[in-house]
This record gives sequence, C-alpha cells and structure tokens, in this order.
Amino acid sequence: MRLFLLPISTRRSLIYCQRLNNQLSSETTYVDRLTTRASNTWLRWEKAEKGWRTGWQRKVTHYGNKLFETIPHEEWGLKSIPPLSKRRKDEELKGKKEVEVIFPASVIAEDKVKLALQEFAGDERQALHTKWMWATIISMPLSAPAALIPVLPNIPFFYMVFRAWSHWRARSGSRHIDFLLDNRLLKFTTSSKLQLAYEAGGLDVSMKKLDHDVGECREEAPKTISKPNAETDMERMLLTQSNGGLVSELMDVPELEEHLQRAIKQVEKALRAEKELQEEKQDLDNVNKEGEPKR
Repeated sequence: MRLFLLPISTRRSLIYCQRLNNQLSSETTYVDRLTTRASNTWLRWEKAEKGWRTGWQRKVTHYGNKLFETIPHEEWGLKSIPPLSKRRKDEELKGKKEVEVIFPASVIAEDKVKLALQEFAGDERQALHTKWMWATIISMPLSAPAALIPVLPNIPFFYMVFRAWSHWRARSGSRHIDFLLDNRLLKFTTSSKLQLAYEAGGLDVSMKKLDHDVGECREEAPKTISKPNAETDMERMLLTQSNGGLVSELMDVPELEEHLQRAIKQVEKALRAEKELQEEKQDLDNVNKEGEPKR
C-alpha cells in the first residue's frame, strides 16, 4: 500500500491509502468481502428501474448518498487504510517494508507532513471514533420500530450499522498510522506530478494540455516555490473542483477523485461558514461601537 497526504487548504489535508493490486488478492479479509458485497448491492440499487417494486431503492440511495456527503473527509480517508491485523503487523515488522507517503513538496514541507500524520494517528482522533462508534451501537435499538414497516427493510438500523462500522474502520486506520510512525516504517516521497496539479489552481486544464509538462517534469520540486505558512497566513484553498480531478488523473488513481471532491466541498463549506461568522461578528462589533455614548 501507499499513502497520499494531500493539502486541501493551508490548514487541512486529506489522507488516502491506495492498496496495490498484488495486495488486494492476498490480504482480502472477511470484512473486506462483506464490504464489497454491500457496495455492489448499493450500486445495484442506484441503477434500479422506476416502479413500485424497486423505485424505493433509488430513493434510498439518493438520500443515502446525501448523508454520506456529510461524513467528514477525514473519516473517509482513514477508512481507506486497512486495519492492522496480527499478520500484517508481523509482515511489516519482519520485512521492514516501508510504506510510501506521497505529498507535494511545493505546498507542504516534510516536517508538516509528519505533523499531519501524527494528528490523524493521535489519541484525540482515536477517542473521537471510539466514542461515536459506541454511541451508534447503543442507539441501534431505537431503530426497532422501523422494522414494522412492511416491504421496506429497516433502513435506519442498517445506516447505524454502517456508521458504527465506519467509525471502527477509521479508528483502525488511525491506529495503523500510529504503528507505522512508531516503527519508522514510512518513506516520504515528493511528487512533481502532484506539484503540476496544485500549480494548475483554478484553471480548467486537462491531461492533453499538460502532457508535454509531465514528460519534462523532474522528481525534485523547484525550491523557488514558496510554501504557505499555516500559522501566520489566512486559511485559503489549495485545491479546487477543477484541479482536484486532475490530481487523481495525473497520479493514475481514479478512486481518489471521489475522496478529493468530497473533501474540497466540505472544506469550502467550512471556510464560507467561518467567513460569514467573522463578518457577523464584525458587524456586531461595529453596531456596539456606534451605540457607545460619546464622551
């Protein structure tokens, strides 16, 4: 497997794990097979024909996908990292096979990448997913009345099962990163292709326009490009909807695009909310100043 650490804004990053083809067949667990079966069922429901027999399946997937979009991108990213089984732990320790961490050096320094990984693997992150995992499990009996509805399956119950599994899987991914950090099994690698995607910014570029640049790009990113300072600079977006898809295209990881688009939407929404809150606070301060008696 290999990890991608992709800054979405100057203060928030996406983590994603790509499982290599030769690992998929040998490391597939029962949980993985069950997850694949559930995903295939969901895809089949999305393509269900309209009608009273199967029309409800399309509605369930329509509203379900909207709910999925509200799940934090950090959770989705951590879920992509396989759980640390005893077999995997022994193989990684005995083989001392380093896991590659790919990042754009022109945007984020290696020490910042390590800090970001430590946050993903921190006790606070693991405690968060543990708390919500158990909260969801405890809430499952509340969905029992929905089972009385004829024809339709108990959707609330299955959603709670999914959320409990999702938090468990995210916590497992966090623990795996923690293990890799503690045993120094991470190899940090910069990518000039990623740099091209970030440089594209908000431009509507395609692979055809960048083919000649990719052919000439070097593995070392230019040192003349200044990196954003997350501590002093105002938070701003580093990826947009246009060049978010370009990242997965250049890195030849099609499944990464969905994670990026979701993360970009969530961060953009969060920044808009913060900006509106600051503007409201500024307006309130101005009103209070105008209302103060003059001396």
